[in-house]
Amino acid sequence: MRLTVEEYSKHFKMSKEMIHSKIRTKKLNYIIENSITYIIVARSSLQKETRTVAKQEVTVKKQKTTVSMILGLYQKENQQLKAKIVQLESKIDKLIDDKEQMLRDEMKKIEQIYSNKDSQLKNILELINAQLTSQNTSQKEETIHEIEPIVEESQILELKSYLKTLDIENYQKKVIKKRFLAVYGKDIRIIKQNGKLFLDFSKYDYSDLLEY
Repeated sequence: MRLTVEEYSKHFKMSKEMIHSKIRTKKLNYIIENSITYIIVARSSLQKETRTVAKQEVTVKKQKTTVSMILGLYQKENQQLKAKIVQLESKIDKLIDDKEQMLRDEMKKIEQIYSNKDSQLKNILELINAQLTSQNTSQKEETIHEIEPIVEESQILELKSYLKTLDIENYQKKVIKKRFLAVYGKDIRIIKQNGKLFLDFSKYDYSDLLEY
């Protein structure tokens, strides 16, 4: 059986350049008739080639089927992963919402505690202010003066000497002394002589000024 160069090229999937090269090197049997080159091919070779091509086509189909199956599996796994991601995101959002709610509740509790403390402090300050106002009113007409040289009595003590007998820190003593100086001239209980402060425990109670 003979085939033209073009037929041979199509049948055996070979370029024309390759065919002409084989012809020049005498690797193909050929004849020339009317200036047309024919390549001599055994019919069995054509049938074998046809079977080979058919097998290749079947193999390609199988390969395509296999690739399709793999792609399908990947797509299925991808969808499952997307579903899991959605579930995880939902859980994360819920956890964040719960955490924020807990923080808001804690803030409300803290605000309530401080509000209660402020109210208690306000009441205490109002009570102290009322006591001081009442005390100042009752003492308005009393004359505050420096006493004559003090007669030594067991109940009259110098503030500085008295503070030394107390088991307190130095900074606490300074605070108490400043407290006495601040009310001197306003409180009849405060006695001053030669720049020194004295306490008369026989007449007055100094517990409010001696707090520490």
